Amino acid sequence: MKTMWKVTWSKILALGLLSITSSTWANDYKLTLENCHLGEIRSQVKCGKLQVPENYQKPQGRQISVNFSILPAINNSEDKIPLMFLAGGPGQGAVELSANVFRDFNEIRKSRDIILVDQRGTGESSPLQCQDNVGINPYTSLVEDFTNEEVKDCLAQLTADDKLDLAQFTSENAVRDFDAVRAALGHEKINIYGGSYGTRTALVYMRLFPQSLNSVVLDSVAPVEVPIGLFGQSTARSFKLLLDNCQKDKACQQAYPNLAQEFKSVVAKLAQSPANVTISHPRLGTATEFIINDSKFISTLRLQLYSLMGRSLVPLIIHQASLGDFKPLAGLIAQTDTEKGMGIYIGLHLNIICNEDMPRMSVQMLKDDANNDFSKDLSSKIMQNACAVWPRYPVNDDFYMPVTANIPTLILSGELDPVTPPSNGEKSAATLPNSHHIVAKNTAHIVASTKCAVGIVNEFLTSLTPKALDESCLSELPDESFMTGLNGSVISTVEKNIAQAVKE
Repeated sequence: MKTMWKVTWSKILALGLLSITSSTWANDYKLTLENCHLGEIRSQVKCGKLQVPENYQKPQGRQISVNFSILPAINNSEDKIPLMFLAGGPGQGAVELSANVFRDFNEIRKSRDIILVDQRGTGESSPLQCQDNVGINPYTSLVEDFTNEEVKDCLAQLTADDKLDLAQFTSENAVRDFDAVRAALGHEKINIYGGSYGTRTALVYMRLFPQSLNSVVLDSVAPVEVPIGLFGQSTARSFKLLLDNCQKDKACQQAYPNLAQEFKSVVAKLAQSPANVTISHPRLGTATEFIINDSKFISTLRLQLYSLMGRSLVPLIIHQASLGDFKPLAGLIAQTDTEKGMGIYIGLHLNIICNEDMPRMSVQMLKDDANNDFSKDLSSKIMQNACAVWPRYPVNDDFYMPVTANIPTLILSGELDPVTPPSNGEKSAATLPNSHHIVAKNTAHIVASTKCAVGIVNEFLTSLTPKALDESCLSELPDESFMTGLNGSVISTVEKNIAQAVKE
């Protein structure tokens, strides 16, 4: 059965040094830079492309184009070292995030340029995207519908006519591209900010080109020595914190006094017999078949754990499902019912995970990670199946060694994070001598999603003293709060979908 990549992967997602120098790349490979407009950004920004070798061991061989954008500093300051934004995933296109960064990093942008580079395999940098052959309604598709035939079809698309070499789409080559862009733009040094998988490329950058870096921000850390994809234990931990926080919140406790038991009951029933109900389409209002089994229910909840807004909806979704009402769940799934999906370039995602991470997962590691009370082995099992047919390229053991560069480094972790828990940040903090690790108590994945944290990052970029920052605003972040009825007071796009589903 064919299944849409954007539907399936939205439910399971979710992180040799050459003698040639960066200055040589800047001279040898063509750079184009022009004024442009991007998405919702009304003001003029800059768009550029740089030709680089697909294989840095063969600089005169096949070339690829690396796409990037520059969000100019508001005050046009030329004396501030720019910030390069490294996207997550793996598989996010950084330039596609320009509007969000333009808005959310406004305080930083006041005094320094922000550079966003599409990692090779994403955006307009030789994208590795798998196209759907047959569209399937997200309301009827199940995670189990995904088969290795989809992976084989994807590979056939990506490798047709020998148009690219998958073995060159690695984290290390991505970093070589980033540094080539830095050099081509004439910057002796840059600051870098990496979020989620972007922290891995940031750490690799610190290892390969420490002389190019003025400072580093690691937000929601994916250390090179920790395989991406072992999310069972960390997701269960995040869910347990949600249950605990609901019971600490008077309104949530009164509305859902037996939430943990309700969750277990719903999962057990759906595992025994999937529910098949008719709902009104959350956006169109038409009669729509809705099929839910245990893995679909859990994977949908899992995605909500990434953000405070999503987490606020989880108790309501569980409680209504325990009453046999799956309309609020359908409202959540409406988020994936778009052409864009989750914005992940699946080919690159698989290429990185199947080569840099999955081979490092021992049988015992997988078994230990699956020993949890929430998602079991849901995400790792699907990745194991996909990686069984994905091509392999060799990764040097040195790649997995902890990074020890002596560069001013700010490390940020969210206490509630389901995939990059604070323990990840502790690993990097232990090996980076000029670092400071901040754990934000009431934050989930990506700490710099609040004005407070962005302000701390901006202070760090100026002072370069990670251990002497004003963190006081973090103590003012509110505790988790939860939607306790179908007519919640905070209206978001997701809640509108839920409300519409219930109303119809």
